[in-house]
Amino acid sequence: MLDIKFIRENKDLIKHAAKIKHVDFDVDKLLEVDEKRRALQLSYDEKRSFQNKEGTRMTVPGLAEEEKLLILKGLSIIKEEMKLIESDLKTVMLDWQKLMVSVPNIPDVSVPEGESDADNKEVKNWVPTPEKKFDFEPKDHIALMELHDMADFEKGASVAGFRGYFLKNDGARLEMALLQFALDHFSGKGFIPMIVPSLVRRETLLGTGYLPQGEEDLYKTQDGEYLAGTGEVAGMSYFADQVLEKKDLPKKILAFSPCFRREAGAHGKDVKGLYRVHEFLKLEQIVLCEASHEESVKFHEEITANAENMLQKLGIPYHVVINCGGDLGLGQVKKYDIECWRPSMKNYGETHSSSYFHDFQTRRLNIRYKDDSQNGESGLKFVHSLNNTAAAMPRLLIPLVENYQQADGSIVIPEILRPYMGGKEKIG
Repeated sequence: MLDIKFIRENKDLIKHAAKIKHVDFDVDKLLEVDEKRRALQLSYDEKRSFQNKEGTRMTVPGLAEEEKLLILKGLSIIKEEMKLIESDLKTVMLDWQKLMVSVPNIPDVSVPEGESDADNKEVKNWVPTPEKKFDFEPKDHIALMELHDMADFEKGASVAGFRGYFLKNDGARLEMALLQFALDHFSGKGFIPMIVPSLVRRETLLGTGYLPQGEEDLYKTQDGEYLAGTGEVAGMSYFADQVLEKKDLPKKILAFSPCFRREAGAHGKDVKGLYRVHEFLKLEQIVLCEASHEESVKFHEEITANAENMLQKLGIPYHVVINCGGDLGLGQVKKYDIECWRPSMKNYGETHSSSYFHDFQTRRLNIRYKDDSQNGESGLKFVHSLNNTAAAMPRLLIPLVENYQQADGSIVIPEILRPYMGGKEKIG
């Protein structure tokens, strides 16, 4: 959420952001409602002030009974007027709040224009040395994992429904090995591991910007809670309504949780295998830093490099793209996607997303810090927030098994994962 004062002073910038992000948002409507809200609030405050003054007059010693009755009559009228204003203000505030949570954040000037992920621009391409090449027709991950009894998609569908799956034997071991490796890798980068809830309240999703726009992709319980699609939701909300010390920034959290997505709008996309599933495990990098664009940019590059470094250790070819305006979320200022090479499809598939938000999320969640350069309330600032996938399972298994397959169908286990696989070097 943006500051209403900023919106009032920069309405053309908001219109530009909506255009770049292809978001249908009417900033003029918001400002019209905001004017009503301010006028009603001013009228209410003036009447409240008058009410307080008249109430004070009632306590003056020696006040004539006749004058007391006049004051009481006036207070009665004011009270009824305030009730009417309060009712109108409540209605206007609901409209105002709905519009405020729909204001798009301002994208960085480096964000390219475009309508969808097809318009994202490659900024980096990495391949192992020596480059992995196949002198045979590579199998897809489904065939490989079924060949070695690493997964059962048929049973997954019968038990869990569409996009369901079972991982077993070396499929299960490989997923756990990747997660343990990622935990060690990111802990070495200064991230504090945290297992966070998947079942969350609506306020946490509003705070992180996943509601109201993303409701159709969320699972909701009969009790009103939601199943989160990323550990970012609970990990960020852990700091809600807190005032942090500047000396304690940045906060770096590695949030682990089961994740759930309905994949609404993904009908017909990646219907088989492990790429687009409803239930998965994920480690997420979360950073809270000082309210500085330069700091946000610095940590954005850092968390992206952390994920790249992990893929390089695994020897998985990938490229990095900068997301165009139409492929940015409502709150994102800038976003990179890291996409890994899928030999069977001869294309890249996204495995990591890296974003920064400035104070869009922290303003909603009320996460602030004391700026040492100022004193008192005026020294409180909203921190900036960033996040990036550390490891999403089982999606990361796809480029791993496909890039390490051999002509005989066996799968070489990357050397760095072997200690987590009991020293095993090959599957099959």
